Amino acid sequence: MASRIRWPSGKKAAVSFTMDNLGEAQDVYRGVWTEPHGTHPAITNQLPRMLSLLDAHGIKATYFAESWSLGVYPDVVRDMASRGHEIGWHSFQHEVWGSLSAAEEDRSFERSFAAAKEFGVEYWGFRPPGGKINERTWALLRQKGVRYVSPEGSEAGLGRQDVVVLPFEWAAVDALYYMDKFKGGLYGETGPVRFEEYLVKRLEEVKESGGFLSVLFHPFLQTTEEKFRVLETVLKRLAEDEEIWCAPCCEVAEWIDGNRDQFARV
Repeated sequence: MASRIRWPSGKKAAVSFTMDNLGEAQDVYRGVWTEPHGTHPAITNQLPRMLSLLDAHGIKATYFAESWSLGVYPDVVRDMASRGHEIGWHSFQHEVWGSLSAAEEDRSFERSFAAAKEFGVEYWGFRPPGGKINERTWALLRQKGVRYVSPEGSEAGLGRQDVVVLPFEWAAVDALYYMDKFKGGLYGETGPVRFEEYLVKRLEEVKESGGFLSVLFHPFLQTTEEKFRVLETVLKRLAEDEEIWCAPCCEVAEWIDGNRDQFARV
């Protein structure tokens, strides 16, 4: 399948730079946040530096943000949108999507899209926290006009209800290398050096296959100079590699939807 894919301008592969988790939404949901809302250090410290690096390298990203955060960080969200970054949907307060009951899923949809309407955000795409999507989610996404979903997976294509699938793989997520709970897990050696090595290798592999790759950096995890060096290395590579089409998820989804004959059902 991959050898038949034609990306824009003759590029060999498509890559989206993505970010997840906007501020303290998840911690508020879990009942462990004790500071005033709107003061998360990931947003006040790390994100501004990340956005400056994205600007410097001309990279437009997709930020999958919890809808709860739209009203807590309105200026931050508007600033990202004004820079050309896409705001994607990441549930209401980072509920683990695969564990939700039908009623809980409906409530997250209701609250999230009400917040988005109030704030003036149109969701092109959804990344389910935890990476799993429920059977009934497909029809709900279609009803709300959501064009793509970004669950855990390995192959981009067309999913159910003609919703485009732009998967992420756990091995291309910084959390697997930076969070203590994953140390010694499936991916062996952890840390910034290992993460950089993997991404550099994976970018070459996706060019060979002609496919799609989503890379994921969480602002709350960019806490050291070493981690920021990894981030800048990856951004520089994406900006300078003339064989890679680096675009927000919404643009990749639009391309796939307009070139369906090239993509399998996944």
